[in-house]
Amino acid sequence: MIKEKTMVDDYKKISDKLLAEVSQETKGAGPDIGRLNMLTQTPSPEALQLIPEELARKYRAVPLSIEGNTLRVAMADPDDILTITALAARTKKRIVPVPATANDIQNAIDFNYKALGDIAKQFGLITSTPEALAREEMGSELTDDSPIARALTLIINEAVKSRASDIHIEPDESKLRVRYRIDGLMHTVSMLPANVHGPLISRIKILSGMNIADHLRPQDGQFSIQAKGRPIDVRVATINTIHGEMAVLRLLDKTLAAMALSQIGFLPELQKRFEDMLKVPYGMVLVSGPTGAGKTTTLYAALNSMDKDNKNIITTEDPVEYHFAGMNQIQVNIKAGLTFANALRSIVRLDPDIILVGEIRDSETAQIAVQSALTGHLVLSSVHANDTVGVLYRMIDLGVEPFLICSSIVGIVAQRMVRKVCPHCARTITVPVHEQMAYKRETGEDRSEFSYGAGCKACAYTGYLGRTGVFEILRISDEIRRMIIGGVGITELKWQAIQDGMVTLARDGMAKAKLGITTPYEVLRNVYTIE
Repeated sequence: MIKEKTMVDDYKKISDKLLAEVSQETKGAGPDIGRLNMLTQTPSPEALQLIPEELARKYRAVPLSIEGNTLRVAMADPDDILTITALAARTKKRIVPVPATANDIQNAIDFNYKALGDIAKQFGLITSTPEALAREEMGSELTDDSPIARALTLIINEAVKSRASDIHIEPDESKLRVRYRIDGLMHTVSMLPANVHGPLISRIKILSGMNIADHLRPQDGQFSIQAKGRPIDVRVATINTIHGEMAVLRLLDKTLAAMALSQIGFLPELQKRFEDMLKVPYGMVLVSGPTGAGKTTTLYAALNSMDKDNKNIITTEDPVEYHFAGMNQIQVNIKAGLTFANALRSIVRLDPDIILVGEIRDSETAQIAVQSALTGHLVLSSVHANDTVGVLYRMIDLGVEPFLICSSIVGIVAQRMVRKVCPHCARTITVPVHEQMAYKRETGEDRSEFSYGAGCKACAYTGYLGRTGVFEILRISDEIRRMIIGGVGITELKWQAIQDGMVTLARDGMAKAKLGITTPYEVLRNVYTIE
């Protein structure tokens, strides 16, 4: 007991001393004064080898450096004696705890523990003998302990740690390229031997419930996996190319399903406009934008804002990306004859209050959705169009009469996704002249300096961390109704919408640039108008 108390006292003295030192280093750093800034720390490879990733996540600790028989470890709770003792027993070294925030610890673990070398090692086990390669490609080794299974798990885990939304597995003449889409941009993360292509695609197909023997026709499927301690749904699509089958894995983080409208990027004024549109008892609210613009996230956030207990909410989706309690969700099944149009016909006979149609793709679905909106239902859906005014003409192109559009559509939201400035390395710089001119064009203000990220560990030295939406909301006014029925051109209709108070995509983006949320460059890259 005396020896244990002495050890505890020693650890406490060291911790207090380090806390005083770190307080001097981080003086004036904000609310986390007294805690180490992990973004400025580079753990040594030798230290990282002493504490594997699994233990680092379990104890919320990152090894920093080795000094003789002492191991400096950043910890969220430097007074946790049990953790210190466990780490000392594991490493056979004296542990010196250094305080850091839990969030910084998590980011440091994600950044410093890379499994790309382990992925190559697992594929090396597969290709070590022709027999092993053949067994893997034929799918005979289906256990989670097989090298191909471990390699695929590592690829997905690394993607989740990197905040990737998609994994692309693309065969080439001599290599198999693995790329992640992070914050909307593609990044090559690994070049694998070409002969692992077959086993890897076979493993993905088996997990997704696809036909492993069919290499010619496009297929799609879905499976679930645990990554970083949370459930991830993986939506898979494959298609044959001239070099073999490529696969794209869309990662759907179930924790994102509960996002509120305030979390997806609405500025207060636009959020209120959107919420007012959702309060109407019947009519149609449409969301537009290209693939990957966040339309589904906005629609789900709208549903989350509604009263699920006192409303009958029914959705028809292809596919059902997230599952919600208190809602009835229908999966479109083309092979079984269940299309958006057929599902919508059945839904209106099920006494719904609110109907979500995943996407209006054809004339039949558009017609039934409009009729549903006119018969006492609130219909939410998405349409592919460049902007809000473009949606009106897209609906006309789908065969909906202009007078029905005027009677049914309450409002339209157009959106894009832009990268956010990394808060850890943001600093103010003078931007190029063309960015200044673009900003002035949208806001009427002269401004030359904006917030940009310098690049740090947290953002993988890109200067951007995460994404947010930019929005354009069109509320159908009486004047716009008259113009639609009169068949005016798109330019006149857009001018009238702006006169009615519509904030364009570009203007909303520049407003976010002014606030330091994003940059003029990002707005120009993602939002443009042809006039």
